[in-house]
Amino acid sequence: MRLIYTLIWIIALPCALARLFWRSRSGAGSLEDLPQRLGLFAPGPLRTTLWIHAVSVGETRAAQPLIAALRQHFPDVRIVLTQNTATGRATARELYGSEVDTIWLPWDLPWAQRSLLRHLRPAVGLLIETELWPNLLAECARAGVPVALINARLSERSARGYGRIPALTRPMLNTLAVVAAQTAADAMRLQALGADSAVVCGNLKFDVALPEALRALGLGWRAKLGGRPVVLLASTRDGEEALLLPALHAALPPEALIALVPRHPQRFDEVAALVTRNGLPMIRRSADILPETSIRVWLGDSMGEMAAWYALANLALIGGSWLPLGGQNLIEACASGCPVIVGPHTFNFAQAASDSIAAGAAQRARDVGDAAGQTAALLASPARQAAMAEAGIAFAQSHRGATARTLALIEPLIQARLTATSER
Repeated sequence: MRLIYTLIWIIALPCALARLFWRSRSGAGSLEDLPQRLGLFAPGPLRTTLWIHAVSVGETRAAQPLIAALRQHFPDVRIVLTQNTATGRATARELYGSEVDTIWLPWDLPWAQRSLLRHLRPAVGLLIETELWPNLLAECARAGVPVALINARLSERSARGYGRIPALTRPMLNTLAVVAAQTAADAMRLQALGADSAVVCGNLKFDVALPEALRALGLGWRAKLGGRPVVLLASTRDGEEALLLPALHAALPPEALIALVPRHPQRFDEVAALVTRNGLPMIRRSADILPETSIRVWLGDSMGEMAAWYALANLALIGGSWLPLGGQNLIEACASGCPVIVGPHTFNFAQAASDSIAAGAAQRARDVGDAAGQTAALLASPARQAAMAEAGIAFAQSHRGATARTLALIEPLIQARLTATSER
């Protein structure tokens, strides 16, 4: 089965290259260090390495508290972060600077993954969330590199998909030395597919500290806007803006400002054109001026400022949940004290969405029309906003601790490997 999988990858390789060139039109750095995608690496330093794979922005931010703990416990060990997206790499460089090395994870071809492992010589590999690549894990097993899947999540939909190919899934999961799942439901689904070692450690995203500078930026915007109500469309995905903008424009009072922050930077221009076609006066964040009262939409076409947008907004509608895309992370909004409305599709964050609603920090809307009505009602009730904000902060604080639990689980594995390496 893995041979068939590899042949499919070989056939699809021209498409993967074409997709990179297409993405590079946005200037997001997708073509930077292109040979690494094929497993071609310059010689690396001869140091013991802890290797962490975080596919994109969300996983990179989730890794922040764990990386800080690892650097404290193992100060002499080199940490290398591999990624798949240019936005993830940019986020890593912003968060860690030169303290953590960043390279691309090669496409999942056996010889490319062998080259990666020769380059890194990792003591241990840590994969964040659901980064399960059959050839990568097979080559780690061949090289004797133990791998832990941390902050692991697996939705029912994804579990059904993996369950259809047990000849590929079970051997892959059996190679994992440690599995730290976000929730009991994630652990059960992973165990059913072959990850016998899965234990519940919680979600690292609850432990991510909010950047004070960004929070101050957002609060400064709010003060300068003079109390103007702001509705944030956070991390919207393709197709969602076309549904949300007309509904909100019709339902909200004329003085309300819609802050619109698309999930992917390559869509900024596309979304700007959509706003214009809807006849809504707009200004872009990149213009570096605050919107006047005549402006209806403030387009967040910058990277890494989501904490500022949450500090600004009266409430946030979370993207990815209005079409069957699984939803984006709502934890940062809750921790920021920003009331949340989610749509019907939150299967990627099922437990967090359910728990935040139960805690009074979030509300679920049946569809976009329902969301527009709920948004207008919340804007008209400052007391309800304040109660949801307090509930969100309490909800986020009550779920912290995943970093300590994950570290306790993986530290013996890391220490054993470091000891074995030093004795060679």
